[in-house]
Amino acid sequence: MRLDGIRVLDLSHLLPGPYATQLLADSGAEVVKVEPIDGGDAARSIGPFTPHGTGSVFEMVNRGKQSVAIDLKSERGRSAFYRLVEQADVVFEQFRPGVSDRLGIDYETLTTYNDSLIYCSLTGYGQNGPWSNRAGHDLNYVGLAGLLDMTRESPTAKPQMPGYPVADMAGGLFAAFAIVEALLARELGNAEGSYIDVAMADVVASFSQSVAYQALTDNPAEPRPGETHLSGELPWYDTYEAADGKWVALAALEKKFWRAFCEAVDRGDLIEIHGSRNSAELEALRSALSDLFQERTREEWETVLDGVDAAFSGVYAPSEMVDHPQISERGIVERPDDRPPRIGFPACRSESSESARESVPELGEHTSKYLSEVGYDPEEIEELRGLNDVR
Repeated sequence: MRLDGIRVLDLSHLLPGPYATQLLADSGAEVVKVEPIDGGDAARSIGPFTPHGTGSVFEMVNRGKQSVAIDLKSERGRSAFYRLVEQADVVFEQFRPGVSDRLGIDYETLTTYNDSLIYCSLTGYGQNGPWSNRAGHDLNYVGLAGLLDMTRESPTAKPQMPGYPVADMAGGLFAAFAIVEALLARELGNAEGSYIDVAMADVVASFSQSVAYQALTDNPAEPRPGETHLSGELPWYDTYEAADGKWVALAALEKKFWRAFCEAVDRGDLIEIHGSRNSAELEALRSALSDLFQERTREEWETVLDGVDAAFSGVYAPSEMVDHPQISERGIVERPDDRPPRIGFPACRSESSESARESVPELGEHTSKYLSEVGYDPEEIEELRGLNDVR
């Protein structure tokens, strides 16, 4: 389902919300960033910077969007926003709970201007609950959701920070999904407008399905880091250092994959250990695998196991990932001549959107365009934009 003709007023900033609306823009939606006139989205000025002098994260998640700069703290700025809302399909905000109410841009207020509006709020902990107004960042959300605890090699080891901001990206992804769901419900006549409350901590908590049953019951096998099938308990599902100091991942959960691996490395004697619950056997196997993988480099192992159904792969740094033949073949990495490279929409579709091929907007670049659409004349627009360098 393409989103051509859908207009999104995007009040979000930094990474989670802009990632959500970037996915919508990649799907054809017209995304209008409504930014403060004084500096705009803070991500514009947070390094590292691109050659254009703009924050790299901002460039990555604001491609093909439009920018309108108005002061929502002023009565005249809010009035202009209300006019924009009348012609919008979606309003997306990322304020702390209560801020939109104080600004007068909450769901109840905006539905008086557009009763078919879809309104999505993305926050760390959600709109209710004892932590709803608590300050936080990705590390806090994954900490609450159980993920950070499960990154440890053992229950006594230090939790390891995920290399990517999982809650930010997961929250943005799910918010985009929920918005598309609401748009579809409206299109099918199952609903008109709707309000969506997405908490990043909730989304990461929903990722716990592999250990949820044990966590929700009095099952004695409580999920502990390093002690579950997918967190390091099993030597045939683990990472190992290769001879060159790089790492490889073996994920032979199924016996057929394990058998294929053992036969490919001439260790048929290890085949029957698969499925063992004996701790001494498991540790001896892990030691044997550690020694085995030290015999070759990562790339040599990739060559040896190429074409073998063993659920084996190298472990790659982000800088290696973007040049890997598999990633390149999928077309997710975009390297145009006229704009910075980026990681694009993570799905291959028969129809692609042209909107995401546009440039990143300058602050307030499209203010005149959108305000003139809703009836403001040039003089009124000059008064509203407030800063001479905001167009």
